[in-house]
Amino acid sequence: MSETFTLIDAGQALETDATVDAERVVLSGGPAVLGWEWKDEGLCQGDVCIPVRDPDALRASGGADLGELARLLGRPLAVDLAERSAALAEAPGDRSAQLASLEAPDFTLPDLEGKLHSLSEHRGKKVLLVAYASW
Repeated sequence: MSETFTLIDAGQALETDATVDAERVVLSGGPAVLGWEWKDEGLCQGDVCIPVRDPDALRASGGADLGELARLLGRPLAVDLAERSAALAEAPGDRSAQLASLEAPDFTLPDLEGKLHSLSEHRGKKVLLVAYASW
């Protein structure tokens, strides 16, 4: 039975329909949920195509097996079946390239008065970031 499933990708939460059982998550919308489509070349997003050796492993019950899709894309996946949610991380190669650039990714956070500040506003300047966690 299809139900609402939350998939976090690139920091954005996406609500989609999926079938969840004890072993896997099948996205009802297939790879299109993440912007990929089937072509003769394989699974494609824009000009980038990934050959798929075993399409039957990815295609499942009219959708796409999320674990197989993550494996095919080379992206780590964390799934919480009880909460009906999952998070896709960046591919390790993309992450290491970003780290090698020594440039922090941009983000925006509010100050104590609610005014938004972005890291990109301070490019070229020295910035001290202080983070706190209660755990």
